[in-house]
Amino acid sequence: MPALWLAVIVLALAGIGYFIGRARALKSADGDIRLLHSLPSYYGSNVAMLTAVPALLVLIVWTIVQPLVVNMHVAGLIPVSELDEGVNLNLVMSDVRRVAEGLQAAVAQGALSVQAAANIDLGAVDLRAILGSVGVALGSDVTMVTLDAAQQYRGATATGQIAMTVVVLMVALGLMGYTLSKTNKELRARNIVERGVKIALISAAMIAILTTIGIIFSLVFNTIEFFRMYSFSDFFFGTTWAPSFGGGSALGVLPLLWGTLYISLIALAVAVPIGLFAAVYLSEYASRPVRAFAKPLLEILAGIPTIVYGLFALLTVGPLLQRVFGDGGLGWMDAASSVMTAGLVMGIMLIPFVSSLSDDIINSVPQTMRDGSYGLGATRSETIRQVILPAALPGIVGAILLAASRAIGETMIVVLGAGAAARLSLNPFEAMTTVTAKIVSQLTGDADFASPEALVAFSLGMTLFVITLGLNIFALYIVRKYREQYE
Repeated sequence: MPALWLAVIVLALAGIGYFIGRARALKSADGDIRLLHSLPSYYGSNVAMLTAVPALLVLIVWTIVQPLVVNMHVAGLIPVSELDEGVNLNLVMSDVRRVAEGLQAAVAQGALSVQAAANIDLGAVDLRAILGSVGVALGSDVTMVTLDAAQQYRGATATGQIAMTVVVLMVALGLMGYTLSKTNKELRARNIVERGVKIALISAAMIAILTTIGIIFSLVFNTIEFFRMYSFSDFFFGTTWAPSFGGGSALGVLPLLWGTLYISLIALAVAVPIGLFAAVYLSEYASRPVRAFAKPLLEILAGIPTIVYGLFALLTVGPLLQRVFGDGGLGWMDAASSVMTAGLVMGIMLIPFVSSLSDDIINSVPQTMRDGSYGLGATRSETIRQVILPAALPGIVGAILLAASRAIGETMIVVLGAGAAARLSLNPFEAMTTVTAKIVSQLTGDADFASPEALVAFSLGMTLFVITLGLNIFALYIVRKYREQYE
């Protein structure tokens, strides 16, 4: 049974348990609600919670673990001697999964009988024709080893689905029966439900922490593996980026870091003044009708997909800059892709991040501070410059930090607007690239994760993580330093 339908059945059982539990509690009190320890809804919620939550947890864990177990089991059945020279086991398993999914689709559409799908003597040519009829394309010839493994994979997956259905339903029905047997007027249902809600809230809060820890561990372990194969000093102090999957790679990160910081600085130079001035105008000068119209219109920029910004940089901004600074006689710009192209477009994209957050922060400054400044004879501009902005500075720093993090992590604008050349240059009209763009390029295609050319992507990600962490620590220092003046 599909996991979605199984989840729906479990939720339906929980709903049934709610009404049965509520009715059972009222029956134990002879219909007198005053004799119950808790409200009737708590008794029903207790049954529903204990019916649904454990069963859904089992379903989620099973759905995650089963493909891993089946993949390991089937991979162990493929003899190493049957693999062609230079063919990675992961590529073979990819073919196995594709064939297994094709067999399942063929059975579902009636193009193949269940008995034929389970018959390992089915010819590869016949299989290719059948899979082609259901839209499954195979990149290489299907060997009998691949076919046998695909049928093993399909059988193990089907067995796992049946076992999952049985176990999940048994957990749901068993706990529902047990909870109903304990449901009576003396049961402290409210305490149990509130404790369950507290555990759920704590679990939700822990998801973010555990996700962060998982990301860090993933980066750290793969980064350590990379530095076992490649020199630490060559990576951090090398000035040449020339990966080659055939060997002899030069993986110096300095050109990528320079391109990342250069583009981000240009973007912030565009976004911070415009965004901050827009926030000051909207919060201090604009009338209510103007603010109600201008702020949503400004925030539309944040909803535009980054690929659209990338196309805007590639087709409009880049050619425009080339006509002005290249073909116009200056000769500074040879192509449309450049640091300036990506920086300007990225700065436009970051304007709503700065303006919207700064506007909310400026509006949160107490009105009494403004009134006190006006009472001392200060003008509106003097009040903004000497009272409001210093008071709002910690929050503004946070907004700028968010924009900086967004700029450092941007990919599509860089790929389409800045080019792919890794170089150290001060000319903003030359093509450069960033760390994020190279992470994508190094992990695109059938990368062998046993090579430093693929593992370097994790080292680049770890480098970005450390840079972002440093920005956060610096911003925290600024926030604490200036906040002390107003406490």
